[in-house]
Amino acid sequence: MTDSNYDRLQNLIPIRHKRMSASPFAFYRGTAGIMAQDLYYLPHAGINIQAIGDCHLMNFGGFATPERSMIFDANDFDETHIAPWSWDLKRLATSFVLAARDKGMSDDDAREIAFTLAQSYRKFMHEFAEISLLDLWYMKIDAVEIRNQAKSEKAKKLIDEALIKSQKGTHQKVFYKITQSVLGNFEITDQPPLIYHPMDVKKEITAINMFLDKYADTLQGDRRWLFEQYRVVDVALKVVGVGSVGTRCYVVLLMNQNNEPLFLQVKEARRSVLEPYTEKSRYAHYGQRVVEGQRLVQAASDIFLGWSTGPQGRHFYFRQLRDRKIAPEVDLFDKTLLNAYARLCGRMLARAHAKTGNAKLLSGYMGKSEVLDDAISHFGIAYADQTERDYEDFMKAIRSGKLKVDDDPAMEK
Repeated sequence: MTDSNYDRLQNLIPIRHKRMSASPFAFYRGTAGIMAQDLYYLPHAGINIQAIGDCHLMNFGGFATPERSMIFDANDFDETHIAPWSWDLKRLATSFVLAARDKGMSDDDAREIAFTLAQSYRKFMHEFAEISLLDLWYMKIDAVEIRNQAKSEKAKKLIDEALIKSQKGTHQKVFYKITQSVLGNFEITDQPPLIYHPMDVKKEITAINMFLDKYADTLQGDRRWLFEQYRVVDVALKVVGVGSVGTRCYVVLLMNQNNEPLFLQVKEARRSVLEPYTEKSRYAHYGQRVVEGQRLVQAASDIFLGWSTGPQGRHFYFRQLRDRKIAPEVDLFDKTLLNAYARLCGRMLARAHAKTGNAKLLSGYMGKSEVLDDAISHFGIAYADQTERDYEDFMKAIRSGKLKVDDDPAMEK
C-alpha cells in the first residue's frame, strides 16, 4: 500500500490514510492493488473480459446519458484492464460483505447478500447469452425502470429523492455552488483542504491550455466543436475519493461567449493495479486506457470523455464534473435494500462482462446450479476477514506513527 503512494502529492497522503482509517470498508476502497495481487495467486477459469478493476459497490451509480435519460452503470474506471471475469465479481462481493458488517449485520445476512449478487450475475449472464451482441450494446439499465420495479415503498422513495437531487447536478447549478465573483471575474471557491488553488494559478492555466489542445483531438468531431466554444477561466486542485487521494486531480472552469459554464474534471491516470498480474495494456497512454475501457463497458459515456498528456509527461483523462450523477446512499440501506442493490449490481456487471467478453462461454462455465453463487459468497466472507486483518495492521501503523494521518475533520468529506 505504501508503494502505491509513490509519486502522489505528498501533502495529500495523510488525507488518504485518514479516509482509509474510517472502517475496514474504507480501507478496502483504497487497496485495490493488494487484492489484485492476492487474486493473482488464486486459480481462475482463464476467461478474460474488460474488467472494471476497482469493482466495489460505491463505484456504481446513476448518471445522465448524452440524451439526458438517467441510467445505472459503473462509474469509475481508473483501474480498468483486461483481466479474469471473476476478479470483478469477487471484489464486488467482498465489498457487499464489508458494507453489511459495517452496518452491524450478521455474517449470515452478509453471505446472503453476496449470494444474491452472484446469483443475479449468473442468471442475467444466461439471459444475455441468448441475445445478439448488437442488442447488448444498445442495452441500458434505465433509472425509471429500476424505480418502477422496486418492491418496497422505501426503495421507491429513495430513488425518487435521488432523481430529484440529480436535477441539481447541472453545470449551471454547480456553478453557483462552487464559484464566486472576484473583481468581476469568476473563480472556483477554495474549500481547503479539499479544493484549493495551486500556488501559481496563471502558470497552471497556461499548462492546462497547452494540453487541452491534445485532449480536443481525442473527442468525436461534433463534440470537439462544442468543446471549442469554451475557454478556460480558472483551475483548482481537488481531493477525490479514497484510493485516488494524492493523485493529481483538477477542476477546470470554462465559459463560453454567453458566460455559460462547463466544468471538467482532469484526473491523473496511472498504470492499472491489475496490469502487473495480467498482461501489458494495449494502450501506451494510461488516460486512453481509462477512456477506452470506460467506453467499452458503459452503456453510454460522457460526451467530454477524453485524454491528454500534461506537464512532466503525466497522463490525464477528462470528464464532466457532477453531470447529474447519483451516488448510492448505502448508509440508508437496510438488509432488504442492500440485497436489492446487490441484485442490481449483479445485473449491471453481467451486462458489462457479456458486452466485452463471451457471454455464451461465461454462461456455460457458470452453469445453472448454485455452485458459483455459493463459492462467491463464501469467498466474500473469507476475503472480508482478510481485509479486516489487514486493516488492523494498517491501524497499528497509524497508531505507531509509521503512517501519518490528517486530523482535520474537513478532509473526511
